Amino acid sequence: MSEILIRNGTIVAMDRAHGATPFAADILIEGTEIRSIGSGLAARPDAQIIEARGKLVLPGLVNAHTHSSETFLRGRYERMPLELWLLYAYPLLMNDPIGERLLYLRSLLLAMESLRNGVTTLCDDFFDPPRHDLARLATVFRAYDDAGIRANVSSAAMNVHTLDALPFVREIMPSAMQDLLDFGPPMSAGAYADYCRAAFSSLHGMSGRLQFMIAPSAPQRCTPDLMATCMELAVERSVPFHTHVLETKTQAVTGLVHHSKSLIAYMHDLGLLKRNTTIAHSVWVSDEDIELMGEAGVSVAHNAISNLKLGAGIAPIRRLLNAGVTIGLGTDGVSSNDTSRIFDVMRVAGLVHSAAGPDYEKWLRADEILTMATIGGAKTAMLEQVTGSLEVGKSADLLVLDMRNYPFMPLNEVAKHLVYSENGSSVETVMVAGRIVMQGGRLTTVDEQAVFDEISELVPAYLAEHAELERRNAIFEPVLAEVHRMATAMDISLNRYQGDAV
Repeated sequence: MSEILIRNGTIVAMDRAHGATPFAADILIEGTEIRSIGSGLAARPDAQIIEARGKLVLPGLVNAHTHSSETFLRGRYERMPLELWLLYAYPLLMNDPIGERLLYLRSLLLAMESLRNGVTTLCDDFFDPPRHDLARLATVFRAYDDAGIRANVSSAAMNVHTLDALPFVREIMPSAMQDLLDFGPPMSAGAYADYCRAAFSSLHGMSGRLQFMIAPSAPQRCTPDLMATCMELAVERSVPFHTHVLETKTQAVTGLVHHSKSLIAYMHDLGLLKRNTTIAHSVWVSDEDIELMGEAGVSVAHNAISNLKLGAGIAPIRRLLNAGVTIGLGTDGVSSNDTSRIFDVMRVAGLVHSAAGPDYEKWLRADEILTMATIGGAKTAMLEQVTGSLEVGKSADLLVLDMRNYPFMPLNEVAKHLVYSENGSSVETVMVAGRIVMQGGRLTTVDEQAVFDEISELVPAYLAEHAELERRNAIFEPVLAEVHRMATAMDISLNRYQGDAV
């Protein structure tokens, strides 16, 4: 079994004993796991030595929530609230599914950018209408396997008609326009369960790094029986029940209009708040919601940049932490963020909550943000026994950063440098399960330039087709804009916006 010795490094272990406090040590890696951490460690004569003097060794970062289906839509949209942005990024009127080669390339590109910037684990809830296809899911798994990243992967499940997942829309959208959106019979809970079991049988556990997770899109987009089936599978297989809840005020209004309660209370009543539950966003949650979430031990994937770009508001992260909710950091898709760098999310998350109020004792600390990006993110993925911290017996998922670089010059407190100064430019070595996937700033598993060349050749035609799709879907924009206006004008005794209305 191969050995790697990282020698004389500055370690930020993010374990219980040290947290974000750095210490000097060696790390001995045997095969896929960390075998020992300490001073003066000895290795076999044939061991690979990484000299880490002047280097920082950090657990691999975890992207707790993203969507590879947006990878080719980077830099395309701005100044759109979620409900309008969805119309163009996830059109109501659809073309045929993206071709298999492009499906592979968009997943591979996300993995490549992630690894280059220190993300060793990602949770990908990709969208692949019109149906769940095991062969296409396998294509995404293959891309992540080829890149060498660790990932939880699923294709989002929903079986409620889009127009019934929003408030007011049935009343204000002309019937002729509604008739254009006949999607056929909805997917049954049994059919989705069969798909999931097939995925668990054929793909789950691939290469010891790739897992299938359960991803019901949102409580307003799924029938109760589908969500119950999803939770049963998640508990049975010890994987996340990964969903979106209360991202926008419109969604907060949806719960009140459709169920006379918040969507968190609705999930609680259905028995859907558990340790397995990972909630993306959680912006428009009330104090009562937060109490339920804390009691259930759920996790939240905090998408600080996406929430700002789509105008969703600022999530009450301090209150969630105080209630005992586990917090990870997510980029969301690169269309609502435009990067897959968790370092960027760390910086924004470290800054934006200072705008939540003048009580600076409640503002987030750098070590808390770093926890969210590492072991907190691992917990949201139900992988905390595998990754997220540097500990003996855990997988060797780690980064080596050069501290003789602008973000660390001069050196003060390491956690603050990582959160507020670093942007990924100092990452020189990345390891996943003991395998070096980036070294000297170059990916070792993929020919980056060849991938860029192929994307440059193939994607323009796809984007031209997507532009035509945007044009066709623009007829729905006035209706969705009115839904957004009506919902945001409602007084729901809760506010997650900051600053004066523009």
